[in-house]
Formats: sequence, structure tokens, C-alpha cells
Amino acid sequence: MIRKGGFEQKRQRGLGELRADVSRCAPFLHDRVAALKDWNAVKLLTVKVDRLRRWYREGLLCIGDSAHAMSPVGGVGINLAIQDAVATANILAEMLREGRVGLNDLRAVQHRRERPAYLTQRAQIFMHEHFLERIFNATEQMAPPLPARLLEEFPLLRRITARMVGIGFRPEHVLAAKT
Repeated sequence: MIRKGGFEQKRQRGLGELRADVSRCAPFLHDRVAALKDWNAVKLLTVKVDRLRRWYREGLLCIGDSAHAMSPVGGVGINLAIQDAVATANILAEMLREGRVGLNDLRAVQHRRERPAYLTQRAQIFMHEHFLERIFNATEQMAPPLPARLLEEFPLLRRITARMVGIGFRPEHVLAAKT
């Protein structure tokens, strides 16, 4: 990861320094950094954690990344998008079949899914501020942070963390269609 606005500075330091940084931050990639032959092999993905205040208007409902842009931290953006889609189907399916979806129905989707998106973004921002910043500022390979050491020590904490990453703050389940 490269701190926002720091890509040009990385380029000026040279590809060798980038390879060294990657090896230091992710030692398991040490034997692969030589594959970075030139800067064309390096792609910058700009990340912004953001969300709409209002996800809907007449004839439109935004869900997933269009409603709440997520950081790649934890890889949970796709989970939230699928949960948004499931909630949307559960709330709107019958009304869509009958052609009678109104603003209150669209508002109901946002009401159901907004809090889980917000909590997930807050967790990602916490990770950025308290863990990734340490990596950015490290001058040599560092010991894992305390939470990582606690996860290693206590298997139950790993299960809780895995559940939060894998399932999220408000899991959704497909409801049986009414016939």
C-alpha cells in the first residue's frame, strides 16, 4: 500500500526501493518482487471509503459500491454488495412483480443496509489508522501489532474476527418467494 499522494515519491525512490518495501511489508512475496521489471507492472488503485447520504430516488436504488464505497481491507466489499442485493430482493421482489415500488420501499432498503455498511467502513478506517499507518511508518520489519498477537494466542478471537469479516454486522438470508 502506498500512502495517498505518495506514489510519485515512491517512483522517484526507484523500483528497487519499491521491491524492498514490498519484501519488508510482505516477506512471503520476497521471491516474487523481481517480476516487477518496470513501472508499467505497477498499478495504482485509489481507494476512498465513502457513502451516499441517500441511496434512492424515483426509479433508482443504489446498492453495493454505488451506495457505499469500501476499502479493500478485509475484502468485505463484495460481501456487503451481495447482502445489499439479498435485502433488496427480500424487500422489493413482490412489489416489483406487481409494479408498485415507491420511495418508501426504496427507503426501507437503505434503512436496513445503511448501518452494516457504516459499521464495516468504521472498522476499515480503524484498520487503516491503527495498523496500516504503522506499516507505512515502519523503517524495518516490525512485530505484529497486539491485536494480531492476541488472535494468534486465542483461537476464539479468530473465530469472532472471521465471522465479522465473512458474515458482517447484519447477515441477510434469501426469503422464500410468496406464490
